[in-house]
Amino acid sequence: VCVNMPGSCYGSISPLDSNTASDKIFYHDFPFLTIKDMVAMYKHLKDYLGIANIHIGLGGSMGGQQLLEWAVTEPALFSFIIPIATNAFHSPWAIAFNATQRLCIEMDNTWKNKIENAGIEGMKTARAIALLSYRSYETYNKNQRDNNNNTVNNFKSESYQRYQGEKLAKRFNAFSYYFLGKSMDSHNVGRARVSIEKALSQITAATLVIGIKTDLLFPINEQQFLADNINGASLQIIDSPYGHDGFLLEFEQIEKAVKLFLEKKIILEKIPQLNN
Repeated sequence: VCVNMPGSCYGSISPLDSNTASDKIFYHDFPFLTIKDMVAMYKHLKDYLGIANIHIGLGGSMGGQQLLEWAVTEPALFSFIIPIATNAFHSPWAIAFNATQRLCIEMDNTWKNKIENAGIEGMKTARAIALLSYRSYETYNKNQRDNNNNTVNNFKSESYQRYQGEKLAKRFNAFSYYFLGKSMDSHNVGRARVSIEKALSQITAATLVIGIKTDLLFPINEQQFLADNINGASLQIIDSPYGHDGFLLEFEQIEKAVKLFLEKKIILEKIPQLNN
């Protein structure tokens, strides 16, 4: 089961949907949703589907933030959780990236208009900025290097940045992009709880934390913090040249890490039975 997050334009509810109270499209008036709000909505769906227990919860990046919040809110729900390239709270560094992207959208002179494509050019620039945080020096050096030493204009990496903005604009809108970034910035499992550490200690699911060695946006120390504060958690570092996007691209390494983790946990659970 993979639930579409509220605010996205791929389903559920988005800024381009109508407010049932006024029958007017939300646009800029879309309600602000925290990660905790999103999890509360997922709980309603879980109950509607009659799901009493979840064997494995898995999520990367913003999905990992939601997974952690859910595992804190309902510790008994999950047997295993596997948060990937994520954190316990969104860092000032990551918030600054999102805020800069929103500034790009706000600078688009169409942004204030109540039309579907408002802010779309600003979103293209925002996407180009985001990509710098998703990848790494090594990624660009390997894939976007110009082979002609005489190149002085129209660089390969420049056209790549433009292409990524155009590509996203064909399937997304600036409203969803804007509000999902704000939701991500709100992430903090310690909010309205004693502390971040205390909140993480409430997680009872067997936990495998996976980090990407070259991740600039969610650096390894954030996954180490999770592993240090979730009881019995294991930490696996994936070596990848792709930076944060490694959580999407390194599926073979992640699959291997998950399988080994689950096999080890299942064997350990059976040992007391064997001894009896």
